[in-house]
Amino acid sequence: MAFPDFPYPDVIAQFVLTESSADLFPGVPDLPASAALQSFLGTNLTLANLINTEKARSELLVAPVLSELWGRCGGRINLFSGIEFAADPAAQLTGFVDFLIGLGPQLPRVSTPVVVLFEAKRDNIAEGYGQCIAAMVGAQRFNQRAGNAVETIYGCVTTGINWKFLRLEGSRITFDLSEYTIQQPARILGLLAHMVTQAPAPSAAA
Repeated sequence: MAFPDFPYPDVIAQFVLTESSADLFPGVPDLPASAALQSFLGTNLTLANLINTEKARSELLVAPVLSELWGRCGGRINLFSGIEFAADPAAQLTGFVDFLIGLGPQLPRVSTPVVVLFEAKRDNIAEGYGQCIAAMVGAQRFNQRAGNAVETIYGCVTTGINWKFLRLEGSRITFDLSEYTIQQPARILGLLAHMVTQAPAPSAAA
């Protein structure tokens, strides 16, 4: 088994989670997108819709937003794309993550994961919940084993155009009541920045 082999809602019972829905980000401010990103997304949204594949939306819509976040965070975070994440092999929590954001400088390895992002298959966000939650549980266990003081893991399932966020705290998974679109880059950047700045800085050994 791997992350995609954990369907929702079965994953909830498998890892003894409780679930709820809430406004995850009350009062979190937007982070204005650069003029370059706004222009890039304006062109790429049209192109991504014309190509109409998951890979195109990933490259043209998701990656530019995450790249801007990485640059704006000034070495505070690391970003990986299409990486194999062996979070907890004994529990079969392993597999490829479309994008992973961790704390600390960019290294050749995953350290202190905070956010996992998956591309929605067949433009169906709900179908991505299972693997996203499994990877969030894996990230939580990874940090616990490493002694990283990260208590909250965030997840996201995105079509590139629509973005849905989740939060894992302890054994509670919470779905954000809102869904955001790529036409709101400042909102998405603000939420992602909140996720990484709210987490404690990693220890030197992490």
